[in-house]
Amino acid sequence: MNNKKSFFEILDNKNVDFRKEIIAGITTFLTMAYIIAVNPNILGDTGMDKGALVTATCFAAGFATILMGAFANLPFALASGMGLNAFFAYTVVLKDQIPWQVALTAVFLEGIIFILMSAFKMREAVVKAIPMNMKFAVTAGIGLFIAFIGLTGGGLVVKNDSTLVSIGDFTSPTVLVALLGILIIAVLDKRNVKGSILIGIVASTVAAWIYAMFNPEYAASLGIYLPEGIIKFESIAPIAGQLRLDYLLNPQAIWPIITIVFTFLFVDFFDTIGTLVGVSSRAGMLDEEGNVPNAGKALMVDAIGTTAGALMGVSTVTTFVESSTGVAAGGRTGWTSITTGLLFLAAMFFSPIFVAIPACATAPALIYVGFLMLGAAKNIDFDEITEGFPAFLTIVGMPLMYSIGDGLTIGVLAYVFINIFYNIFFAKKEEKKKISGVMIVLAIIFIIKLFFL
Repeated sequence: MNNKKSFFEILDNKNVDFRKEIIAGITTFLTMAYIIAVNPNILGDTGMDKGALVTATCFAAGFATILMGAFANLPFALASGMGLNAFFAYTVVLKDQIPWQVALTAVFLEGIIFILMSAFKMREAVVKAIPMNMKFAVTAGIGLFIAFIGLTGGGLVVKNDSTLVSIGDFTSPTVLVALLGILIIAVLDKRNVKGSILIGIVASTVAAWIYAMFNPEYAASLGIYLPEGIIKFESIAPIAGQLRLDYLLNPQAIWPIITIVFTFLFVDFFDTIGTLVGVSSRAGMLDEEGNVPNAGKALMVDAIGTTAGALMGVSTVTTFVESSTGVAAGGRTGWTSITTGLLFLAAMFFSPIFVAIPACATAPALIYVGFLMLGAAKNIDFDEITEGFPAFLTIVGMPLMYSIGDGLTIGVLAYVFINIFYNIFFAKKEEKKKISGVMIVLAIIFIIKLFFL
């Protein structure tokens, strides 16, 4: 019997529930559709053409996500990463006065480095080195992180100068729309209705648009707009292929570029690892040793996506945590990603509709999936303090630091230092815990990053 896998592993799928995979892909797309509007708005502040950015954002996301499905056979979607796009625009270009073409060059170099690291399985080694309890913690932490995004996007949680955050105005239309979506998703899921998350998003969007019809000015102040037309397409020519590799020949510019490349590398590296582990755990896709299936291929796709995205004219392309919504809707194979990717490509021509999906309509999906992912915490051995406490710090660190990567950083440092200290001073010989060399190297890198960069 020939068990050799095809180059495109999706061809090896048997007995696929295409209805479930398509619904999952649509669900993932709808929770990510905000990036079609947000990314051009952020990168556009650098002087880049916003119309071209809409097309490039969709094109890069579609290409990378379809490749993830076909090559890695995983239900993960990719697009220009939030946080990384803000760093690109507001720190690198506007604050440091680096031309946006040079910033794209830094993103391109990051992608090339990641391709090499993925080819030599350096990134995959990091994923495998994370202890099982930490993997469950990453899942739970991402759950709280995306729930927090949903709570703020729906207006249920707002910024407060005295207490940092506080409860929102429950008479606000955005809050009412979000609550409607939460109610629909929870009740339908209780009734085992297929596509409950998707139905919740659509119902919330329709409710928001109806409100905008009757009170357009106030709705606009809340970020709720009716679609401005149906079909629109703009060329990526103004921003595509605008790399400035010649800038690297300038001795005065090389060190700032190296710093920028390293920052992109660091944030993207650990956000992607955290997302892959967390979403795979939620889907029950981790193997007996707690490893992500096809992690090497997934990381390679992530690296290729970043490199291709820079050539198209957008900031770092990374695996999106919103992929968890599709997983929660039943997505388990690459067909989920292919569905999502095709919708991104279609959005290049129908962007007015997708751009008009408000944050308060996608918020219910993020909040509900956050609840589902938090369930992984029950598998953590909290009675073992050397395992449980680092896991706890990982869980609370992600939402409170507003970063998957930073939460993982704190968790890894706690795990390594607590276990090394206990092994040296208190553990009996038979109690000493073996700590992965990769975890120790990660801890050293994190220390350098926190104290010296």
